[in-house]
Amino acid sequence: MKSYYFVFNNGELLLERCNDKGYKIPCQAMTPTETKPWTNILEVGEINGISVKCYKTENTTYDTERYETCPLRQSYYKLEQGLYLMAGKCAELIYWDVNTKYCGVCGGLMKHHTNISKRCEECGKEVWPQLATAVIVLIRKDDKILLVRALNFKRNFYGLVAGFVETGETLEEAVMREAKEETGLTINNIRYFGSQPWPYPCGLMIGFTADYVSGEIKIQEEELAKAEWFSKDNLPPIPEKLSIARMLIDSWLKEKQK
Repeated sequence: MKSYYFVFNNGELLLERCNDKGYKIPCQAMTPTETKPWTNILEVGEINGISVKCYKTENTTYDTERYETCPLRQSYYKLEQGLYLMAGKCAELIYWDVNTKYCGVCGGLMKHHTNISKRCEECGKEVWPQLATAVIVLIRKDDKILLVRALNFKRNFYGLVAGFVETGETLEEAVMREAKEETGLTINNIRYFGSQPWPYPCGLMIGFTADYVSGEIKIQEEELAKAEWFSKDNLPPIPEKLSIARMLIDSWLKEKQK
């Protein structure tokens, strides 16, 4: 049966070159040339009526005229949207598979029970892939938005206030808390914008917009390097188009053009 093979070699996604200089996911049978204890060919589901398999390998050599590898983020610009999203899902499942070898209760070996669950051979405990839920918010003040430069940004760009949801709080409470903790600002009128799988390595980003109420910017120095208000005419470098942060900013820019 024909299948897509999402192969991650040394952490990068394997792509097959097309005659039109585009790229696709290999659709012929591809099995690991060298297996390790953690090598599992995972059955993920299907896309476009074609089944999906994925696995990870290391230091495998492929025909460089036919194939190339690239980081998952960069594959956004080379694959059609559905394949990019499926690549992200495969990356998350591989991460989960590698990191759930042993039972957290008794230490026994975990074996696949279904496509997205494992069961301990010793005590029977079952586990499923876990998502790290995070919120991200575009904060507006008059004709400006708040942009922040996080310490962990590898490139020189500004993004939006964001953070993980804590146990026992609502999404809206998480948005207010993160805004206050990271910038010292009070916000209100929190409105849902959209959500996005974020497989780096296993997140779900939930986007909101909000309005500034009060406070002076006082950054959380453990998290941020800078935080400033920007108008549409003096924006600094902003996130790539694959991110929900960019979607929020682009949506705001469209409002300003009306």
